[in-house]
Amino acid sequence: MRRDRSASFVPGAYVFPGGRVDQADWTKTTLARVDGLTPETAADRLGLADTNPPAIAYYVAALREAFEETGILIGVGPNSEAPPTAAEDANIEVLRNGLMEGHVSFTEALEQLSCRIDGSSIEYLAHWITPEREPRRFDTRFFAARVQADTKPMFDPREMTDAVWVTPQDAISRNQAGTLPMIFPTISTLQQLADYATAEDALREIGNASIPTVLPRLIITEKGVRLNIDEEES
Repeated sequence: MRRDRSASFVPGAYVFPGGRVDQADWTKTTLARVDGLTPETAADRLGLADTNPPAIAYYVAALREAFEETGILIGVGPNSEAPPTAAEDANIEVLRNGLMEGHVSFTEALEQLSCRIDGSSIEYLAHWITPEREPRRFDTRFFAARVQADTKPMFDPREMTDAVWVTPQDAISRNQAGTLPMIFPTISTLQQLADYATAEDALREIGNASIPTVLPRLIITEKGVRLNIDEEES
């Protein structure tokens, strides 16, 4: 998704959907609607035991943000089917707008749609922390999720100006050609995914992989500034 050129952070860059963890992401009513993922499993995968927010909140936040920014709800409907997207159902678009404007909680939206969160469809992919010298820092965890091939996104024009389905290989090629601007963590994550032939292959391997924390260092040289990443983090 392409961020608005007036955005304060990486304006004009293509990024993955995402945002902050909200307190509502780990209420009892929210977690009661999560299938296929336990708080213990989430804590083990993220290496976050007895933390606030709890590890499972990061998974819920990733799915909530995906719904807010793309209109794609990664869940299970009343008949075990994938729910339609905001682009396909006007009622879901109304709920999404209500969620983004603070009139509806994620749990309330799920309840109105008779949907449950599919925790088995999402895997922990990467962990990046902004270099220490940066004035604005982030501690960001990336996730990969399974959606149907014909799923139609609808980006939120308040923050984004474009949304595209693209393979990791194509995204990297377009970035190298100068037609798909991205920041380094996005490019690196796509390079990680480009090693897999299918989404199923990627999710299976990622689910069994050890995920290092990547904290790049800014190195000042005569030619400018470059990023340095330890070999064990790459």
